[in-house]
Amino acid sequence: MHGEWTATGDRYRVDAGGFYWYEGRTDDMLKVGGEWVSPIEIENVLMEHPAVAEAAAVGVTVEGVTRIRAVVILAPENEPVRELVPKLQEWCKTRLQRYRYPHIIDFVDELPKTATGKIQRFKLRA
Repeated sequence: MHGEWTATGDRYRVDAGGFYWYEGRTDDMLKVGGEWVSPIEIENVLMEHPAVAEAAAVGVTVEGVTRIRAVVILAPENEPVRELVPKLQEWCKTRLQRYRYPHIIDFVDELPKTATGKIQRFKLRA
């Protein structure tokens, strides 16, 4: 509680039209290159790609610097080939600001989830 307000830990942004957009939980936000990045924004763009069925994005530390790691489940007709990584990265770069793309992309068969279906991001950070 902050005075009369409840601090939910949720983060939103307001666009030029005055619409509110959910960015994610405060503790899930990533600070990359000095800018806050929403993992939900990256996940949504990845899932717009026809080869991607599901995606999760987390921050990982590489040589002391935060990098964005995407964990991707491919659509059934796609194979996890190395050539797909730069294609997915470029897909994100053309739809998001240049630094808001996954630096690391791993392909998996399933994402760790809770009983209610929420992605267990802490397991993806490990």
